[in-house]
Formats: sequence, structure tokens, C-alpha cells
Amino acid sequence: MIIERQEQVTDAVLAAMSDTGNPRLAVIMNSLVRHLHDFVREVQLTEPEFEQAIGAVVALGQLTTATHNEVVLAADVIGLSTLVCLMNNGPAGNTETAAALLGPFWRMNSPVTRNGDSIVRSPTPGENLAVRCAVRDVNGAPVAGAVVDVWQASPVGMYENQDPDQADMNLRGQFTTDAEGRFWFSSVKPAGYPVPTHGIVGTLLAAQKRAPLRPAHIHFLIYKPGFKTLVSQIFVDDEQQLQSDVVFGVTRSLVGKLDRGADGLSLAHDFVLAPGEAILPTPPIS
Repeated sequence: MIIERQEQVTDAVLAAMSDTGNPRLAVIMNSLVRHLHDFVREVQLTEPEFEQAIGAVVALGQLTTATHNEVVLAADVIGLSTLVCLMNNGPAGNTETAAALLGPFWRMNSPVTRNGDSIVRSPTPGENLAVRCAVRDVNGAPVAGAVVDVWQASPVGMYENQDPDQADMNLRGQFTTDAEGRFWFSSVKPAGYPVPTHGIVGTLLAAQKRAPLRPAHIHFLIYKPGFKTLVSQIFVDDEQQLQSDVVFGVTRSLVGKLDRGADGLSLAHDFVLAPGEAILPTPPIS
């Protein structure tokens, strides 16, 4: 098609893609083109703004390394990651545990750890935290033999791959549920933290006058064939940032209650797995 006016561009692109062999790809790309073109028309995007947007996309890729994923972070802070997560993991009120973001800091092959052991692998000052959990199916039966990956930030609000003072794989561990579906470990109380702001995401948050803060939490990834892989987080209930999580990831049912005793803090939580396909996500960092 020879273009005579801007209104014809969208139809020309859709026509050019009409022979797409994959039906799902055709649906996604047709909708993407229509919405993106409509967005450009709605905001009357200027050429300098378009160039700036292209530069931002390029920078997202350039800033993504083996230890930092700026693309995932960008999707997180505009709520896109949470939206996709909640859309694909059942409506509120389902019997399975609510899903939460994988986030940009999950690493494959965290250390296999025995139940009851600590995930503190280098000097990490902070309040002692005992975590006791159970994994059940939707009927309440224990799920034995589930692999549970755990990771968290330190009391200074940094994951070990961000902090040269922490040992590799500090505050990470991989557990297996026992015959009663239980797993347990010791750690230190995590802290809330700012998401990385050295790149495009930080510039955007500053322009929007948004605090880059996440409330304290512990990540859990639970995997067993026959069950849908659960990626979730448990949030600390005394955090001010629960109401203003920069990535919009706090679900009410995932706010855990810390109990304080003579030996330190404790946290108990039960996870419920739904039947489905067990698939591990692609690690955002190595």
C-alpha cells in the first residue's frame, strides 16, 4: 500500500501482518499495533519525544546485565508485572496462595539446605528470624517433596549480588518439604529497600516524584510436578511501605505476622498449591 495520509498507516501494517502463521502471535501483534498507534495519536507524540522513547528502550537493554535486569524493573514499576501476575494466577478468593512477582533478583541453583538450617552464609547483623511453613494442596493434604526456593534482602536492604560485603548466595536456600509438607529455616529479619535507581527507571520515578521503596519481604518459589509452580512473597506486617510498594506487589493475604519471643522473631505461613503444570521461570539474573 502506498501511504497517502497518516490514518492509513495502521491498516497498512495490519495488512502486512495478515499472513502470520501463529494464531496467538497474530492476535497479540494486531492488538499491540492498534493500541500503540492509537496511543501515539492520543498523546500527539512529537518527534523529539519519540526519539527520547527509543533512547529509553535502548538504555533498558544496555543497562541489563548478568546481575541486574533493568527491563524487568521497568515492567515492575509501572505495574505491568503485577497485572500479568494477577491475571494469570486466578481471581481473588481462590483456594491457592496468591502469587506475587518473581522480581529481578531470583537466581537459579541456590544452595540445597536442610530443614532447620540457616540461610545466613556470611556475617549479617540483624534480628534473628525463625521461619516455619507448610505446603498443602487445595484439599488441605500436605504436599511432600516440594522444592522451595527462598531468597531475601539483608537487614541493610540489599541482595547479596548487589553487596560485596555478603557472601555469594547469602540469604538464599533451597528446601524440600517433609512428609507433612513442612519446611523451616532460620534467617535474619529482612529490610525494605529502594529498587535500583541508577538507570532509566530511577529517572522515571524521580520525574513522577515517587519513592523507589519496597516493603520488607521474603520470596518463595515452590515447585513440584503435578502442581502449578507458585511464586510468592510474604511481607513484614510492621512496614510503612505496605501501602506504597513501588512495584504494586502487596496482596493483603500475603502480609505475614511477625511474632516476637525471647529468642527473636518468628514467622509462620501455610502455602496452598493448585493442580497444574510445574514450570520454572527464566532467571532474570545469573
